[in-house]
Amino acid sequence: MAFIIFFFLSLLQLSSRFNSEPTQDKKALIAFISQTPHSYRLKWNVSDSVCNWVGVQCDSTNSSVYSLRLPGVDLVGRVPPDSIGRLTQLRILSLRSNALTGQVPSDFSNLKFLRSLYLQNNRFSGEFPLSLTRLTRLNRLVLSSNNFNGTIPFAINNLTRLTGLFLENNTFSGEIPSITIKLVNFDVSNNRLNGSIPESLSKFPASSFAGNLDLCGGPLQPCEQNFPAPAPSPESTVPSSLVHQKSKKLSTGAIIGIVVGCVAGALLLLLLVLFCLRKRKRRQPPKSPKPVATAARSVPTAEAGTSSSKDEITGGSMESERNKLVFLEGGIYNFDLEDLLRASAEVLGKGSVGTSYKAVLEEGTTVVVKRLKDVVVTKKEFEMQIEILGKIKHENVVPLRAFYFSKDEKLLVYDYITSGSLSALLHGSRGSGRTPLGWENRRRIALGTARGVACLHVSGKVVHGNIKSSNILLRGPDNDASVSDFGLNPLFGNGGPSNRIAGYRAPEVLETRKMTTFKSDVYSFGVLLLELLTGKAPNQASLGEDGIDLPRWVQSVVREEWTAEVFDAELMRFHNIEEEMVQLLQIAMTCVSVVPDQRPSMQEVVHLIEGMNRGETDDGLRQSSDDPSKGSEGESRTPPRSTP
Repeated sequence: MAFIIFFFLSLLQLSSRFNSEPTQDKKALIAFISQTPHSYRLKWNVSDSVCNWVGVQCDSTNSSVYSLRLPGVDLVGRVPPDSIGRLTQLRILSLRSNALTGQVPSDFSNLKFLRSLYLQNNRFSGEFPLSLTRLTRLNRLVLSSNNFNGTIPFAINNLTRLTGLFLENNTFSGEIPSITIKLVNFDVSNNRLNGSIPESLSKFPASSFAGNLDLCGGPLQPCEQNFPAPAPSPESTVPSSLVHQKSKKLSTGAIIGIVVGCVAGALLLLLLVLFCLRKRKRRQPPKSPKPVATAARSVPTAEAGTSSSKDEITGGSMESERNKLVFLEGGIYNFDLEDLLRASAEVLGKGSVGTSYKAVLEEGTTVVVKRLKDVVVTKKEFEMQIEILGKIKHENVVPLRAFYFSKDEKLLVYDYITSGSLSALLHGSRGSGRTPLGWENRRRIALGTARGVACLHVSGKVVHGNIKSSNILLRGPDNDASVSDFGLNPLFGNGGPSNRIAGYRAPEVLETRKMTTFKSDVYSFGVLLLELLTGKAPNQASLGEDGIDLPRWVQSVVREEWTAEVFDAELMRFHNIEEEMVQLLQIAMTCVSVVPDQRPSMQEVVHLIEGMNRGETDDGLRQSSDDPSKGSEGESRTPPRSTP
């Protein structure tokens, strides 16, 4: 009995651990944020668990704050004492890319478990914070791009686990101390350091020391050797009495010769010194400026090791830091432009409006970055349109999270959707190993897409303008659809890019090259439905005669009463779906009516798809299945003739 009681008490204690709230840590963070002006993006809800706050990560039992990451949230002023220093279980602290000033609080010495500290790109001042030299578990310390001054203390050697030390772009002076800990990354460039580089640091590249005009040795030019002391005068080896006797015998001419010789020697010595200084200056690399690209090169983030993608994503033409990555309201991410530039990038596709990249940030977050091309609007017009798009929130719309605007670069940041696009799923390899895209999935994709576009039209008052299968992204095992690349046409003018796939574009848009409308979106959606039903891409050569588009090809086949030939052969493997396929075909043909006024609205399209005959039994279960093994293999049943 006692054992049972002990067992249940242990369970209760374990349960309380997993449902605990780090109350003291919460109070410390409230003290910090209440005294520090900051961006509206944080919006910490004091009634919610601190573990759900933006930038805050708790340990597995929610008993303490494990990580605090607040980069680029416009924190201003001094870090208040008795706030962050109370987070005694903290492992990662990132306050970089803000406007924090003053000295680093001395109570940071309480963060005994801290492993990574990122304070770069702020306005901290004062001497090197000695409180940090007591954090013996620290393995990454980044103080670059601040206003720190004074000398670099020898006490850094107390940080025996430190592998990365970044102090560049400050005003540290004096000599570099002999650092004996095993550093992997080290940078003190662009300071005011002098003297010889310790041998223990000579393994690092010259770029780690550039911009310090009085440093020498190691990877830089060798230090100047001291001029040898002049040889002792012969007089110094002669007894003083003899010298005294000789001095009396020196003639006036001899004295003049000695003076002229000394002057000539001094001049030669001065010329030699000037020559050496000039030669040294030529070898010295010029002090590099402090643009965003430099910071991105030299300042690491949380878990370094991924390759930089700045040149891929931005083409190497990023402007200065005055143009920041701007997050839209309601975002879930917590990174800045520097993170984005350092992310590893993979090209997902090149479309009519720009190139899309999959960017994996060093902290593990994955987003999609779209690099726009040929944007013609002003910055104000761009920001107004993006603000409208950023407010659209719907489960069938890929949310726009952030943007960057400069003279040469315009970037958009979206969520990364894991399952790829409808185009890839529908038109991918159709070999023997392919899993057919079943009817239920196609119907679900059609309905989800319709709801997403309807949300754009009704809630956002936004025309999508570029509906096509590659812009329909799929989520999860059920292939839930989300529309992407919406509302960008106004950024380009004259109806948007002219190199878009014509097969989706409404006749009135092709003929007049005017801006797309709600009705032209309906037409494009109708073409997408036909693509789902036929398995054929709108620009596919197998449609028959040259120049025919998908709607006309479907009409021609149906007119000859070959309706079954319209549908994708993969769909013929499933049973009891013919009536629904024909109903969706009729909806699609209504959408692609040549006359815009004869097309339904997207809200009406949603109702039509939702109202399709579901073929349900009394117990609410479908008789048909997307598993072809449950029917006669290869059986094809001709559906009734449709009258689109």
